[in-house]
Amino acid sequence: MRIGIDIRTLMDKHYSGIPEYSYKIIKNILEIDKENEYVLFYNSWKNISDSLPDFKKPNVSYYRTKFPNKIFNYILQKTLKWPKIDKLLEVDVFFMPHINFIALSNKVKKIVTVHDLSFVMYPEYFSLRKNIWHKSIGLEKMLASFDKIISVSKNTKNDIVKYLGIDKEKIEVIYSGIPSEYKNIDVMDKKINEVRDEYNLNKPYIFYLGNIEPRKNILGLIKAFESLLENSPRYNNYELIIAGAKGWKYKKIVKYWQNSKIKDKIRFLGYINSDDKKYLYNLASVFVYPSFYEGFGFPPLEAIVCGTPVITSANSSLAEILGQSALYVDAKDVVSIELAMKEVLDNNKLKEKILKDSQKFVEKYNWMNTAEQVYRVFEGT
Repeated sequence: MRIGIDIRTLMDKHYSGIPEYSYKIIKNILEIDKENEYVLFYNSWKNISDSLPDFKKPNVSYYRTKFPNKIFNYILQKTLKWPKIDKLLEVDVFFMPHINFIALSNKVKKIVTVHDLSFVMYPEYFSLRKNIWHKSIGLEKMLASFDKIISVSKNTKNDIVKYLGIDKEKIEVIYSGIPSEYKNIDVMDKKINEVRDEYNLNKPYIFYLGNIEPRKNILGLIKAFESLLENSPRYNNYELIIAGAKGWKYKKIVKYWQNSKIKDKIRFLGYINSDDKKYLYNLASVFVYPSFYEGFGFPPLEAIVCGTPVITSANSSLAEILGQSALYVDAKDVVSIELAMKEVLDNNKLKEKILKDSQKFVEKYNWMNTAEQVYRVFEGT
């Protein structure tokens, strides 16, 4: 069997969220399957082969089309439905780790992962350009034409059925994984002290990690932190550390921070490389993730397996993924977030409970298990 995989998500400079999912799925599937042939597809006007991950396996090859992206997406794939990518690759199955513009024939078995429907349910959180991109894909029609849809949570599956009218029988829930390197780290570890010094983390801190964009409710987090320090002066030695790459509509967040009376206690670290993230989780007093909507939610899960108490929103998939191991808040209520932070910081025994819970998450959300389930979908279509 020849299997085509769309690796256009791996063209991003930084891997988090969906690019991370794509990379981990492909890497682990190639560890499992050494018999079938895999053709990894991407489109780029420029030669970017050196920046793509090199999956050095004898059953792996790459196929590049060489068009400018806008022409390829909007004219060739969307309008002309040409070229049929599966015919170029000569594959029996074509897998997309994320939705994108694609033209495929009726002969190939088609599989796609849907991570969330935030752009359908909350278009106000996205830029005009991004909304046009999502709308142009024609997601409802696209998913109806696919043989199998992988959903990363039951919540996302329910959203697909509710908002797009897709038959629930063709949707399979396969939870994503977390890397094995995320774990509780000994305070005497040499690297943890190096990371503390590199990022100047000499004060206790409340931590957020994720893209800097409105859907993540970073404004609500900053306002809750301001109230915490104003109402509870004993926490004045704490900092709010915000890490992650800039997303769409980030400027409003930055502007609010610049005008904050406690601006010096709130720091933006920018994108954090994957090697340092686990140390930042470990060093934090609490991880706060008050997102308005998540299809899965990697960061709070990563924080929990590092033994860090987590505060997150009582919405979308978050309670499904985290269960009883997080403290839940109303994302729209700043006071709710403030009081939760106060409760966690006052509870010294909470970290012990999180450490006990962390192992069950390591076992449940494992990338190899995820890849095995996705591979079985390949075999079953």
